[in-house]
Amino acid sequence: MSDKGRDQAARAAERLAGLAKPPVAVYASPLERAVETAKPIAAALGCRVRVDRGLLECDFGEWTGARLSTLRRRRQWRTVLLQPSTFRFPGGESFAEMQTRMVGALDRLADAHRGQSFVAVSHADPIKAAVAATAGIPLDLFQRLVVSPCSVTALLRGEGALNVLCVNATAGLGELALS
Repeated sequence: MSDKGRDQAARAAERLAGLAKPPVAVYASPLERAVETAKPIAAALGCRVRVDRGLLECDFGEWTGARLSTLRRRRQWRTVLLQPSTFRFPGGESFAEMQTRMVGALDRLADAHRGQSFVAVSHADPIKAAVAATAGIPLDLFQRLVVSPCSVTALLRGEGALNVLCVNATAGLGELALS
């Protein structure tokens, strides 16, 4: 992780630790960049990072590692942007499968921490897909959401509640009511 990334993760850790009722657990996608981001958060909260495969980035299959500038020239790119619910990455997963996996992981973690908050460090597309599902936004519109590195997105799930408390927060979280 770059110095900028480490600084962003440290600032996110400070914001989360400063909540009136801090999170009780920290989970991360198994990808190294997510685990590295989660470590200062876990340290600030006095817990350890637990890896959860449900938080993984979308499996881009044959597109993994390709330059964005190259992918944008493919005829399928328009579908990725405008009709992602219909697209499956060659040799990978569909956006719908990614959304189902991510929401399932968040629901499972929410059940494990009923009445408490937790941190789930993931990646932009899975986070945006979870926000869309929580807000009742069609998957075809999820690309309109913005999730910046080390931003905080807070969802309230469980007991019949499905609420988006904030998306892409990069400043103070004092106004956040998680309960």
